[in-house]
Parts: sequence; structure tokens; C-alpha cells
Amino acid sequence: MQKRMLILLTLLFNLAFLSPLDAQQNDTTVILTFDMKEEVAPALWRKTQKAFEEAERINANLIIIQMNTYGGMVVSADSIRTKILNSKIPVYVFIDNNAASAGALISIACDKIYMRPGANIGAATVVNQTGQAMPDKYQSYMRSTMRATAEAQGKDTLIVGNDTTYRWKRDPKIAEAMVDPDMVVVGVIDTGKVITFTALEASEHGFCDGIVDNIQELIEEAALNPAVITDYQPTRLDKLIGMMMHPVFQSLLIMAIFGGIYFELQTPGVGFPLGIAILAAILYFAPLYLEGIAAHWEIAVFILGILLIALELFVIPGFGVAGVSGIVLAIFGLSLAMVDAFDFDFGGSGLFVSLLLKSMLLVIGSIFVSFLASLYLGKRLFESSYLGSKISLQAVQTTSEGYLGVDASLKYLIGKQGITENSLRPSGTVIIDGETYDAKAEFGFIEKGQNVVVTRFETSQIYVMKI
Repeated sequence: MQKRMLILLTLLFNLAFLSPLDAQQNDTTVILTFDMKEEVAPALWRKTQKAFEEAERINANLIIIQMNTYGGMVVSADSIRTKILNSKIPVYVFIDNNAASAGALISIACDKIYMRPGANIGAATVVNQTGQAMPDKYQSYMRSTMRATAEAQGKDTLIVGNDTTYRWKRDPKIAEAMVDPDMVVVGVIDTGKVITFTALEASEHGFCDGIVDNIQELIEEAALNPAVITDYQPTRLDKLIGMMMHPVFQSLLIMAIFGGIYFELQTPGVGFPLGIAILAAILYFAPLYLEGIAAHWEIAVFILGILLIALELFVIPGFGVAGVSGIVLAIFGLSLAMVDAFDFDFGGSGLFVSLLLKSMLLVIGSIFVSFLASLYLGKRLFESSYLGSKISLQAVQTTSEGYLGVDASLKYLIGKQGITENSLRPSGTVIIDGETYDAKAEFGFIEKGQNVVVTRFETSQIYVMKI
């Protein structure tokens, strides 16, 4: 009688205090799936973090990654790999087509690997943007990471007769040979090639736990039924932030920052170009800061650089320490903001240095393209019959209406030499034959006390060039 009462009380407690989801999870596998069908980059790292947070929120028993990627950035792949290895929730990967390079590293970190017939995994050699293999110190880092990731999966226990032996679940040497063409793995590959496995080959050598056509077959193969599947879908905001963190979009923002500054200098006064530059800077740093990639001091370095450039242009004569320092700081601020987990580690594999150099090349290249584009667009803008008429003065002031022409008496100065009385930035004064005249530099800035020659006279203005 007491036993029956205890059972009845237990049932009543469950009905009263357990939610339907809790009751369902007692005999149902809750699975969260999400796609990795894009370049491995900061946007994918952000997506992965959000997906894992969602898995924890719904109390998922398993995470399944649907993968089809040719690879991407090593630092993003390493972050995803570490997230998977440290996950309390088991992680499976279903390779829908390709798991190349960084995709192979992420796959090997997962608890189980499933592949579609015809899928591939491997070819993890570190390459640059042109597809050329990077120097050995970068390959060494990737070899070590691949080897350590395979080792993290542990060993299987084999009992043969009375003997107990152990075998790697995923052979670290095979993982390393996916990077290094000089590795020899007996019975698998000879020198001169990196390993890329088909589904059957991966299954034979322990890098595939099952060959299936889709997620449903994976669930059946892994005996996970009954299962409730939740497909993680990024929000519009997540997609927008991911897009803003893409290197191509970042390059465009850098071009807008410096292009806006250039146009503002050409058209004095705080106006539209400066507003574009400020907006581009906010859009550049905001997602990086929100994701914890850009630190406060990195943003401060960029702002300090811009202030030093402005100080050099408008306050300090000449273009010296302040201007050069400002340019260097602005470039470093933009570059450092792209690199995650900056810890002043310049040794070891040189990974941080590699990432910083890549970021600096992106920033410098974008600035150079921005400058060329600004020169071209500035010229085309005013030559355009439609746009030119909208933004430039088209009215003609004739003498018949009472307007007077400019004084052309200074034309005789063309060809004469003089000396700058003060710095031309680009306007100032020069002394010619003992007389002081307003003048403008033909190109750039001219320091005080420099010898100059008058090159032309237009609209009551003489133009000079440094001799």
C-alpha cells in the first residue's frame, strides 16, 4: 500500500512541476542544427557562438553542423575548433559536400563525422589570398593544431586475445598529413601530396563515422530517435553584423573613411564628405567592438592618429613627426581592431604577426585604392554635365551686367623666382623682387623659406612650384 502511494505521489509531482519540454526530454533527443556553408571568417565564428548559446537555451542533447566549405581564415577556424572541443554538448558534423582546409580542422574537432556519398575532407595546407602555400612556420602551426585536434578525440580500446591495446580514434599523423605534403603515412599516402579523403576513404581510416544522405539518415544511423530537431536561423541583425565583419565590406568602409577625409580637405568646411567618413568609421568599429574583437585602446589609437593628422594639416607648419605618426597610428588602429585576442605574443608560431600583417595589407591597400578613386571621381564629378551642373556654379557674370573682370596685371610674374614668406598649405605668401604676393602651391605643401618659381596666373591668383 505504501509503495502504491509513493508511485501516485511521484506521478502527481511530475504533472504539477515538470513542463511538457522537461517531460519530453526524458525520452527524446533534442537536437540543434546549423549551417557552415560559407567562408570560415569572423561572421561564421559569430554564428557558431550564437548557435551554441541557442543550444544551451533549449537544453539540446546534441548539436549537428551541416558543413560545405572550402575553408577560410585560420584564426576563425581555431576559435570554432576550440569552442567545439570545450562544448559540454556533443557535436556532430554532417559534411554535405566539402570540408576543405579550415573546414577539415573544424570537422576533426567534432565528436562524430558523417559524410554524404561523394563528399571530401582534407587539404588543410595554409595558403595566402593567391592560393600559394605560406612559409613553413605557418604550416608548422597548422600541423600542430590538426595533430592536437585529432589527439583530443582520444583512443579506442582494443582487446585481442588476452592483450589490450589502444588505437587513436583519429590518427594524428593522418590529420597532420592533411597539411604537410612531406608526411608519409604507410598505407595511406606517400610524399608529395596532402591528404584529401573521399567519404569511403575517410570511413576506412577513422575520419568518418558513417556515410548518410541527409540529417534524418544520420539520426537513424546514430540511433538518436525519437528526436526533436531545431534549426538555428540567424536574426537579421546577426546577418547584418556578419556582413559588416566581412573583409570585403571592411575594405569598403576603410575606403569611405579616407575618401571622405580627402574630399573634406578639398572642400573646406564640415560637410557631407566628413559625415560619410565618420559614419564609415562607426560602422567599421561597432561590430568589431560588440563582438569583443576590437578593444577600447585600439579604437583610441585610431582616433589619436586622425587627430595628429588634423593637427599637422591645420596647426603645425610642414609635414613631419605628427603627420607621419598620425598615419601610422590610424593604420595600426584599423589593423589591430581586426585581430582577435591580442596578447602581445609575437613568438611561437607567428600566427598573430601573420594576422596583423594581413590586416595591415588590407588597410593600406584600401587606403591606396581610396586615394586613387578619390582623384578619379573628383575629376569625373565636375566634368559630368548633369552632376556638375547640380553642384557647381553655372552662372555667367558678363561685363554688360556690370561685372568687372579680374586684374591680369600680375601675369608678368610667370617664370619669375622668389622665396616663400610662410608655409603654403596650399596657400600663403611669397616674396618676389622684394614684393610680397599671395600665392598658392601647385602641388602639396611648400615649407617656409623655400625657393619657388611662378608657374601660372589664374583668377587673380599666382601659382608657384618649389624649385
